Amino acid sequence: MNDEPLEEWAERREAKIGRLRAVPIVTGDGPRGAHLNPDAPRAIERWNGYFWEPYAFAASLAEAKRILYPEANTPAVSPPGLAGQPLAPGRGRHRKP
Repeated sequence: MNDEPLEEWAERREAKIGRLRAVPIVTGDGPRGAHLNPDAPRAIERWNGYFWEPYAFAASLAEAKRILYPEANTPAVSPPGLAGQPLAPGRGRHRKP
């Protein structure tokens, strides 16, 4: 049998601790795709290694995304000098003639 060592399994399991997810708070058959009710409130849950525990509350899908993906909300800073640099002259490989 190809059993993996317990240490590797434990590392994979611990890597998931702290993960967040947004669950829509709607009546019906249960959780559905996030895009179906973008204005519905959401419960933000955090994985603690054993079960999903309440973490935060969001009023809409947009607010939930701000909580789940904070790095996407900060503007990327480009190095000075590269932002306004035009293409160099010449016939590049992929340029039209």
